[in-house]
Amino acid sequence: MDIRFATINDIDAVTELERQCFPPEEAAEKDSFEKRLTVFPNHFWLLEDSGKLASMINGMTTDIPILRDEMFEDATMHREEGQWQMIFGVATLPEYQKMGCASKLMECVIADVKEQERKGIVLTCKESLIPFYERFGFVNEGKSMSKHGGAVWYDMRLVFEEL
Repeated sequence: MDIRFATINDIDAVTELERQCFPPEEAAEKDSFEKRLTVFPNHFWLLEDSGKLASMINGMTTDIPILRDEMFEDATMHREEGQWQMIFGVATLPEYQKMGCASKLMECVIADVKEQERKGIVLTCKESLIPFYERFGFVNEGKSMSKHGGAVWYDMRLVFEEL
């Protein structure tokens, strides 16, 4: 399996992966991915199995320390020099789940973000996924203010130690 950054040419594959992994009210649409891939493709990690997209993690960087709902749709909020890597989604095709794909990709994201000398990573997740993210050192900061997709979300943060 190989990890690479996305390009605009991946738009159909990432849109389909998102559709298969999230309920319609939570899934990003193709136009949203087009904006993201245009503005911050280097914050869009893909894991492929023999050229087939199996898993992805995407998000923007910002100095705002909280993941806000408007960030999902407003790619102009991205600041390449931002101190925080926001993660909008972690998605793995059903046939690749429970095989370590998301974990391998998350390890890569964490390493890349550390190398970029950012303060850390912020994401929101559903309660059932809290233990998954805690394995990587994320800390549960409690229920999020997010209303994204009408679900209950939890704020998770991974802070890198000062060097």
